[in-house]
Amino acid sequence: MYPTYTVLPLLLACGLAWSQTPPVVPSQAASAAVQRSAPDKAQPRIEHIHVEDAGARIDEVRVGGETKSITVQPKGDMPAYQVAPKTGERSWKVLGF
Repeated sequence: MYPTYTVLPLLLACGLAWSQTPPVVPSQAASAAVQRSAPDKAQPRIEHIHVEDAGARIDEVRVGGETKSITVQPKGDMPAYQVAPKTGERSWKVLGF
């Protein structure tokens, strides 16, 4: 009879302790405030442009109207290559894993 009276309050105390929210660390509070204010800002528009013709397939990614990457996949057995948006230089991936 005595073990029931001592175990029940102990279980209730543990249940109350587990149901409490953890204390907020100041760095977490700052990041939470930034996350709450982020949806208020207008997010930049992301565009995936896909152009294909008889010679190649071109995939372009634009963020906020600015070109971030251009990938060209020629038809046939030629390897795909990247074009630098600002300089126009081409680069090939030699080993793709």
